[in-house]
Amino acid sequence: MASMRYFNKIGWTAYFAGVDGGEMARMRDVEAWDPMTGVALVVDPDEGSLKPVTAYEDFTRLERAGRIVGVLPGGGWSAVWEDEDAGEKVSQSVLGWLVTDVGGAMPLVVSSDGLVESAESADGLLPPTPNILE
Repeated sequence: MASMRYFNKIGWTAYFAGVDGGEMARMRDVEAWDPMTGVALVVDPDEGSLKPVTAYEDFTRLERAGRIVGVLPGGGWSAVWEDEDAGEKVSQSVLGWLVTDVGGAMPLVVSSDGLVESAESADGLLPPTPNILE
């Protein structure tokens, strides 16, 4: 399964190598396609406008990014990581699932800092456990 770490509304990301003595390597979301040329457009933060990727001498490539088409509740699932230092497993409740345009679903958890994060790097996922007392 391809990584689903990057999402944007168009579903494509532009990559730039950086230029000697200038900008560092970077990536930018594709915001639109030029209707006349079909070239990908990105925001130029210095000019505050859309620019074709081909206007940058260090443009290297476009890569597919996920497009979120839905969000589902966590449903009692847990993400599990192996804590090698402590020799035990650590789990976090899945807050929700991001559903992509290609049918993938990425679990989201709340970090110890209170931030919503992807659990894509989890070692495993545990389904909800039924309550046997009910």
